[in-house]
Amino acid sequence: MIIYMTENGKYFPPTAEKRRGLYVNLTNRCNCDCVFCLRGKKVMSAEKSLWLEREPTVDEVKAELDAAPWNFVSEVVFCGFGEPTLRLAELLELLRYVKKIQPEIPTRLNTNGLGELEYGREIAAEFEGILDVASISLNAATSEKYFALTRSKFGVKSWEAMLTFAEHMQKFVPKVILTIVDKVTPPEEIDACRKICAERGLTLRVRPYENS
Repeated sequence: MIIYMTENGKYFPPTAEKRRGLYVNLTNRCNCDCVFCLRGKKVMSAEKSLWLEREPTVDEVKAELDAAPWNFVSEVVFCGFGEPTLRLAELLELLRYVKKIQPEIPTRLNTNGLGELEYGREIAAEFEGILDVASISLNAATSEKYFALTRSKFGVKSWEAMLTFAEHMQKFVPKVILTIVDKVTPPEEIDACRKICAERGLTLRVRPYENS
């Protein structure tokens, strides 16, 4: 499924009777292999989740967005079982499209924050004016713990690159949030993450672990 609507963890097809988030998946591919990721813990359904049988074209996603019940959409979130920035050109085009057809609807990107490592250049400026919220997975308070959890293909340098990306995004995106997962992060690690975010002027959100 390319898009679905959700409320409090419950999934809905792209029709609704009240305002909910509209989630868009562009790819199942990821440059991390997180130990807690659902990708390795359950059988994915292309009919009842964002899992894709193939990557959709931009025109296919636009068609689904055109058919969305916008009166009941609270925000548009680009996320999924993969890393959205692996299809950066398509992501940017679709963010521009959402702002064109529904300029009042907030847009959010859920990302591991490794896009600049992936492309070998700064990409934050490309989100200016089309992205309202960037939610970036912090996951741990040190580069070694981060790599042990995420098993990023870029190695231990990924952690610092992710934080640098968050700082870059703050210049171009109104709201930047770093996230950690509660049940896989010890309390002392959460406290350390809060300190790191405070030192860099970033906001931390502790999000609930989803195992279904």
